[in-house]
Amino acid sequence: MATGKIGVTTENIFPVIKKFLYSDHEIFLRELVSNAVDATRKLKTLESFGDFKGELGDMSVRVNVDKEAGTLTVSDHGIGMDADDIERYINQIAFSGAEEFLEKYKDTANSIIGHFGLGFYSAFMVSKKVVIRSLSYKEGAKAVEWSCDGSPEFEMHEIEKADRGTDVILYIDDDNKEFLEQVRVDTLLRKYCRFLPVPVISGKEQEWKDGKYVDTDKEKVVNATEPLWTRKPADLTDEDYLRFYRELKPGEEDPMFWIHLNVDYPFTLTGILYFPKIKNNIDIRHNRIQLYCNQVYVTDQVEGVVPEFMMLMQGVIDSPDIPLNVSRSYLQADQQVKKISSYISKKVAEKLDRMFRDNRAEFEKKWNDIEVFIKYGMLTDEKFYDAAGKFFLLRDISDRYYTLEEYRTLVEATQTDKDGDVVYLYATDRTAQYSYSRGAEEKGYNVLLLDGQLDQHLIQMLESKLGKTRFVRVDSDTPERLIRKQDEKNADVSPLQADLLTGIFRSQIPAIDNTNFIVEYNSLSAGDAPATVTQNEMMRRMKEMAAMQQGMNFYGQMPDMYALVVNTEQPVVKKVLADAVEALETEVGPLRAKVDSDNSEIEKLRKEMDSKKEESEKKELRDKISEIEKEVGDTRSSEEKLIADYASEQPVVKQIIDLALLQSNLLRGEALAAFIRRSVSLL
Repeated sequence: MATGKIGVTTENIFPVIKKFLYSDHEIFLRELVSNAVDATRKLKTLESFGDFKGELGDMSVRVNVDKEAGTLTVSDHGIGMDADDIERYINQIAFSGAEEFLEKYKDTANSIIGHFGLGFYSAFMVSKKVVIRSLSYKEGAKAVEWSCDGSPEFEMHEIEKADRGTDVILYIDDDNKEFLEQVRVDTLLRKYCRFLPVPVISGKEQEWKDGKYVDTDKEKVVNATEPLWTRKPADLTDEDYLRFYRELKPGEEDPMFWIHLNVDYPFTLTGILYFPKIKNNIDIRHNRIQLYCNQVYVTDQVEGVVPEFMMLMQGVIDSPDIPLNVSRSYLQADQQVKKISSYISKKVAEKLDRMFRDNRAEFEKKWNDIEVFIKYGMLTDEKFYDAAGKFFLLRDISDRYYTLEEYRTLVEATQTDKDGDVVYLYATDRTAQYSYSRGAEEKGYNVLLLDGQLDQHLIQMLESKLGKTRFVRVDSDTPERLIRKQDEKNADVSPLQADLLTGIFRSQIPAIDNTNFIVEYNSLSAGDAPATVTQNEMMRRMKEMAAMQQGMNFYGQMPDMYALVVNTEQPVVKKVLADAVEALETEVGPLRAKVDSDNSEIEKLRKEMDSKKEESEKKELRDKISEIEKEVGDTRSSEEKLIADYASEQPVVKQIIDLALLQSNLLRGEALAAFIRRSVSLL
């Protein structure tokens, strides 16, 4: 019997392995089964080269649980090891047997899994003792047994072993008894080993008998050795792809389409990515895509391997260029991984472009289901934005679709403002903003429908990318002022009329929580509505962005700001104004004259105060100014009360306001009930 110390640079190697090498203890089973598959495939490679002339026999990998003995065993019938092999590949930690083998058989052994030689030692994360029993394929080899209790000391001696190959026996420690449960082991095998290229057998198939599941005599193979992504796309049908998707994502709705990845330069990559139906709900889950290395499951946390926007996709990616002991920081820093990410983004863009060019009508039918994915990609990936310009679509409220180039050609002639900016009008709610959209269309304008979750971000991006382009929501102004072709015509009203209009309408706007109104007046056409409610485009955008982004709470806490734009050319408004002037001029006139006189006096006193040098003289004038300012305030309050009292008796004023609020979906509750009663009364 031989004894010795494992060749390590520190006696703390096992705690390091347990704490840092792998993020989850359960990964040990993947590593041991992968090593067994590795050994099996090595023997097949040797046989193909004529370096092994014996019978291959059963080439399955077996995983056996013995709960009573407290052991979990992984067995293979691969190349096996002799004492020299164990000394070289087990006792000398991190000397990878796979690396040496790959160098010798590099032209045909590209799928050998292990690259680092540390996988075996993951067994000590769950074991108090590990035993290796192995017989090499080499002629005349002696079987050996190696054992270690997790310290640098090991024991090794010759044994009798009838079958070629290796058994790795784990004596599970008290903290990890879960790995002696067949159900737990099978769950891990399905997670990590379901697509390994060598059959993996664990336990027996079960059947329902006498009210419970019982084992049959049939061995249970847990994996599919030729997963779909390893086969040629030309040999596969749509049903093959759909069947595989249903295996990956049981119970989910069938995907719309998929991409079969297959590249061998400058890196090796295969896989299948599926486009699920997304609608408008972004659900970024980092476990939709599974990452494999030569059919061995690595992780479903693929940040860095695929661009962020592709987290909306589902499927598998397999690349031997990504090691098994992968970490998130590794993925984010590795240049090869970044190349893989760029390649996947490019292939997805090519697929979408091909779909658009091959059958635009079908592409448009799918647009509602894929637009969130495309928009998210454009927002987060510069290269994808550049590629997407060929197939990204804008949809108008009549459900017509345009590429960016087509749409600019459509609206440039009619929707360019006086500053040379092309104005893209849009609605965010087809029904709620119907009257505004209709008004814009009657002016000869086209209105887009941008009602998606990402559209506010998209608008900001397109304005910066397209140049000389503004997006304006249809309810942000009256139809005449949405696209200003020339300087505005001022409303032809006197100062007294302006004060009366403002006071009359402002005093009758119903109170709405966290909402402020200003009253504007404008000279529109006589056939337009008497009043329209609008919302400033930039302020509304800030509020909406604040709701989606941290750090913009200032805007989010501000009240909603609206303008009631009164049309001074509308006959009903003209009558309201004429009646008000007739009823109020004799009372309001003197009050306005006093305000004007007092303001002139205040201005005179301020100039006089500026010329004084003594503080006492300045204080006297300052006090007098304050006294007059109070009088001005009192006079204005009296004027406002006179106007408000008059307006409260004018049902037509309330009707004009409520019609404008109703158009913009702001008339609710008690105010809506009052409007209905008043409408019936006026009828």
